[in-house]
This record gives sequence, structure tokens and C-alpha cells, in this order.
Amino acid sequence: MSESSAAEGRDGRGQTLVTPGQSLGPAEGRTAGNGLVVTERGMIVTSAGVLVQNGTTMAVEPHYTRYTPRPADLIIGVIESVRNNLWFVDIRGPFNALLPMSLGPAKADFGGTRQIIDVGETILCRIQEVEETHACVVTMKGLGLRKIQSGIIESIPPHLVKKVLTASRVKSLKSSTDCRIIVAENGRVWVEGPTHGQCMARKFFDAVRHGADDNELDILVAGFLDGGAE
Repeated sequence: MSESSAAEGRDGRGQTLVTPGQSLGPAEGRTAGNGLVVTERGMIVTSAGVLVQNGTTMAVEPHYTRYTPRPADLIIGVIESVRNNLWFVDIRGPFNALLPMSLGPAKADFGGTRQIIDVGETILCRIQEVEETHACVVTMKGLGLRKIQSGIIESIPPHLVKKVLTASRVKSLKSSTDCRIIVAENGRVWVEGPTHGQCMARKFFDAVRHGADDNELDILVAGFLDGGAE
């Protein structure tokens, strides 16, 4: 498939969608970035996503990525199952994390874990340790770590957390929505505030999920400040 043929696969925003094994033509004059390799067949796609170009460098921005846990990361987890002395936590990673009773939010008798945190409940926690297989242990021992019992949880692809949710943009979003917002490393976001503010935050994160660029996101937040999004 030629580069011009690859450009025919576009989403609703006019972005070029590519899939593994797809050829983008000869690599001369271009550099392969993430999601691309150069072979005798030319530049070949190795992961599904949106084709982006920065100067002469081509790369693929994935539509979906799993979170890769790192020690000390602040994350938002959802309890998937409970045992007598530990919880299994969905952290959007390759495996569920373990939350031992000794690292939980409160002491409990053996078998009393469900009375502290039950299946389906959401927690703010940190990665305590990570094994080579990416299996990990989380902790709720620390300042601000707790069960989340109010507000809403939004989510974005984990690879967009640092790219899109810069400190200045999150600060502006908090101000414009009058909400408390905690952005977790695994792409989950806690939002608590007035209903109209939560609705504006939902609109913002929906735009992030649908590929809005930096300029579009900043215009959206500015509109919140002007009262145009209410």
C-alpha cells in the first residue's frame, strides 16, 4: 500500500488511521518513530492508531494503551474481587494489582475486608512495588489516599495523561469548572464539584478521548470561563 493509499483511511476528524503491517511506502527522507519500522519493503506500521508527522519524523499515536505501573504512581483503582486478607484492584494495567490488608485504609479482622472496601468501589492509591512481569502491589497508606465516595470518575487513554493534562491546563480546568480534580497516572480522573461543573469536565474529557488537539482543548476551557459551555 502506498502512502497516498494509507491516507485514504481517515476518521471523522480527517486524521490518518493506520493498522499493523500496513506499508507507508519508501522511507527515504523520513525517520520512523514510535509504531513504525523501516524494512526492505519500506516504512511499515507496527501498531494501530493515528499517523502523525513532526518534521521528517513519522510516528503512530495509539488509540488505546494499557497503563504500565511504576512505583509511587498515584492511581485510581476499582475493586474487582475480595479475599479474606486482600483486595484485587483493576488499575487499567496488564494485571490486577493486589492490595493487602496491611496496606489497606483500616484494620480489619481476618475475613472482614469486604466491610472496609467492597467489590465495585473506587480507591485512590499508590503503586507500592512492581514485579518484572508488571504485576504490582498498591497501598492506601499515605496522605490523601482513600476510598472515593463522591464525585465522578472520567477516563482517558493513559498515554495522553502527561501529553494533554499539563499542570497549567488542569489548573485552568479546575478554575473554569469550579471542581476539584485529581488526575491519576493510569488515565482515570476524579472530578467533584457542582453539577454544571462536572458536566463541563465531562465535555472536556470527551473531547480528549475524541482526539482534540491542544488548541481545541484550550479554546474549550476558555469557553467554560466565558460561560459559553453551560
